[in-house]
Amino acid sequence: MKPSPLPLPLPVLLLLMEVSYVLLQENNKPNFVLMMVDDLGIGDLGCYGNKTLRTPNIDQLALEGVKLTHHIAAASLCTPSRAAFLTGRYPIRSGLTGTLRPGVFLFNAASGGLPSKEVTFAKMARQQGYETALIGKWHLGLSCESRDDHCHHPSSHGFNYFFGIPLTNLRDCQPGHGTVFQLQKYLPCWTLGIVLASAVALHLVGVLPLRRGMLGGLLLLVVTATGLTAGFIKMIPYFNCLLFRDGGIVEQPFSPENLTQRMTGEAVAFMERNPAGPFLLFVSFLQVHTAMFASAAFRGSSRHGIYGDAVHEVDWSIGQIMQALDRLGLRENTLVYLTSDQGAHREEGVHGGWNGIYKAGKSTNWEGGIRVPGILRWPGKIPSGREIDEPTSNMDLFPTVVQLSGASVPQDREIDGRDLLDLLQRRVQRPHHEFLFHYCNSYLNAVRWKPHNSSSVWKAFYFTPNFYPEDQTTCLHTHVCFCTAEYVTYHDPPLLYDLSRDPSESAPLTPDTEPAFHAIVAVMKEAAEAHQSSLQPVESQLSAAHLMWKPWLQPCCSTLTQLCQCQASTQHGENHPNSP
Repeated sequence: MKPSPLPLPLPVLLLLMEVSYVLLQENNKPNFVLMMVDDLGIGDLGCYGNKTLRTPNIDQLALEGVKLTHHIAAASLCTPSRAAFLTGRYPIRSGLTGTLRPGVFLFNAASGGLPSKEVTFAKMARQQGYETALIGKWHLGLSCESRDDHCHHPSSHGFNYFFGIPLTNLRDCQPGHGTVFQLQKYLPCWTLGIVLASAVALHLVGVLPLRRGMLGGLLLLVVTATGLTAGFIKMIPYFNCLLFRDGGIVEQPFSPENLTQRMTGEAVAFMERNPAGPFLLFVSFLQVHTAMFASAAFRGSSRHGIYGDAVHEVDWSIGQIMQALDRLGLRENTLVYLTSDQGAHREEGVHGGWNGIYKAGKSTNWEGGIRVPGILRWPGKIPSGREIDEPTSNMDLFPTVVQLSGASVPQDREIDGRDLLDLLQRRVQRPHHEFLFHYCNSYLNAVRWKPHNSSSVWKAFYFTPNFYPEDQTTCLHTHVCFCTAEYVTYHDPPLLYDLSRDPSESAPLTPDTEPAFHAIVAVMKEAAEAHQSSLQPVESQLSAAHLMWKPWLQPCCSTLTQLCQCQASTQHGENHPNSP
């Protein structure tokens, strides 16, 4: 007869129980697949009412999960919106706003970016044992003091793996699509040309006598500036259109041909490398931002030209990623999220998307610029087939992901996002966000208020962009709407809308049409003042000094004299052992 085993000492037993609990918790941590399409309009998807584009994979995702119909981007331009998404904070808190026209980074060799002191959901998930990856667009800076310090690189913000572009898909990245710099009037030679023309005109009328040598000097200055500017613009594809794998350049300039398919392969390969999890995958599509592109298999597939073709390809890519989750048996333990960084870019004309019933588009805080798709799926944890019309924000993903990963939301800073899980699982009765604040660059542009026990959603504008009179979607003389005084109209009292009754923002309310007008405006003003008092001084990352091109920060896979040009097959990183 075998002797009975001796009982384990109580401290050892407790230790084993704790270890078992920790292992169980590790195994129960969900994976995250977060997908953001660039400049996708809420009206471009079948599940949001589109009848002429085919988005079966996205529509199926909505059927299997929750569709948010009042989902708001924290900004209407790429850089600040993405900063808010990653940090759960209004971009003004992290310095990702400014007072200049662009409002986004335009050069890889700029020194601005997401500050290292900011905490992203990727960084917090990595601390909890997650493998993390960013596939696609970053647009939050690259380096600070030298071209290789990569202080703003995705790897400095929590991503173990990066395959994508550090900037954005500019028009300059595709031959024949023009240049974003000419469109936005950033060429200094234009100013010099105006100076010369004015001087000559004044000389001819006798107001400003000039010697022939002085006129010749002015002419030489303009010709030189024009030549240098034209040469610089010609170099933009080599400076800005870079494809990275981790810290190394894969292509310079990158070729968009099949790029979405390559990035889809990278996303699937990352999940295949980490089937046991937990992992966080952020797929940040280059499409459907201009310059438009689509792989050969999708060109001509839609009735809406290259834009529609690009939407079709994005839908295909999402389908491939969902199929990979199923094949790997990860469907039940993966929270999937799909959104856009802002509304469709209506100012692009034929290359812009559709924002449904909502007014205007990208670069404005009208609903068309900031109301975006929001779809979440987590089988068994989130009810399927639901619609939620409660105001939510892309900032809400930060606390949601952080807490589900096993971490705690930071207490040393203001977090403006709200955990979505209670709302998704119907455990809350009060408004998810009572107030949301909408900035145009560093200027508070509008306030949204959902009062307790009310169906109304009030929105007050303190200024609005100047539109062409005949087309209330296009800003004057530009392809984006600017925020500075010469491009906007100020309102005192503010324009007031009830979005529950007027989601298209077609008829502002007045004290005659809304008896509580002054009381509503006063509450929103008080909330705005309280919010702004919570802002801490922070260095603007979009100042002129941070935005300008700096040659010593220019990433280059070869010498500058060789035009920083390289092909994927010859560059470090393309032969990565895990390449698809």
